[in-house]
Amino acid sequence: MMIKDLARDNQGVTTGSDLKVTALSTPGAGVQIGDGSAVIAGKVSPVQGYYNAYNIGADTVDISATGGTGRSDMLVLRVEDPEYEGTRDPAVDPIVFFEVIPNVSSSATTVPAGYSAIPLARIDIPASTATITNTMIKDLRKVANPRRERSLYQHFYSGSLVELTGTSTTWKDFPTTANWQIAVPAWAGRVKVVFTVAGLRLTNANVVGGLTFTFGAKQAAQDVHIDDNQNAGVRRITLVNADTMSLTDTLGAAMRGTNIILKSRMRTASNNQGNIGVDIATTFIADVEFEEAAL
Repeated sequence: MMIKDLARDNQGVTTGSDLKVTALSTPGAGVQIGDGSAVIAGKVSPVQGYYNAYNIGADTVDISATGGTGRSDMLVLRVEDPEYEGTRDPAVDPIVFFEVIPNVSSSATTVPAGYSAIPLARIDIPASTATITNTMIKDLRKVANPRRERSLYQHFYSGSLVELTGTSTTWKDFPTTANWQIAVPAWAGRVKVVFTVAGLRLTNANVVGGLTFTFGAKQAAQDVHIDDNQNAGVRRITLVNADTMSLTDTLGAAMRGTNIILKSRMRTASNNQGNIGVDIATTFIADVEFEEAAL
């Protein structure tokens, strides 16, 4: 019960690097599980509480070959406490152990009902296959209580009026002063960014364009469209762009533990007629939150 309280009623691996399942160093009829720890909820009784488990060093688990059809197996870390279920003898039998659940759905991500266990990976094995490779392993780990780090960055533009004009559709760093150096935690699995520009100045004629941001080498998945249809005159608008970016892929992984630059980027559209301006009344705000995830 104390572990349940300390885990805040959550279960999963302790950190993003714990208990990762990979192919054997020389791929064969099994997988290996890295070291690390986890918290597992007892599911048999409402008073069972939670369990804290450690795997020290790497362990291996055999995976059966397939026949004429493919198969999906789920590898879990399971608790079988004889006080509540089963016949294991704690003096000689492991109470926490790795178990392969065969023939699960090819889209399964959770353990079967009633299991006191957490999923580590699903192995999707093609027909007539005895060798497990990393491409067959779907990581199902979740961090029980992921670390989070959130910071707010502001830029109050204080220079002379600068404007983006014309009909080029090329993204530009605009204004060049709206950027911040951000330290990426080594444990970060994803980053959430809410990017706001307040007091953006539009003039001259109808303005059509876009706003986005770059996070290191990554650009937000979608830009915010500017299309005000207000003809001539000076007017002000506020734009908000938000995105969640994974740092577990090849490009993102290189950012962890480094400093990156977050930049404002804008462009005009091919049918733009007006000017996009930044002046002393324009403010840029970046709300950046890192969250731990399985690495």
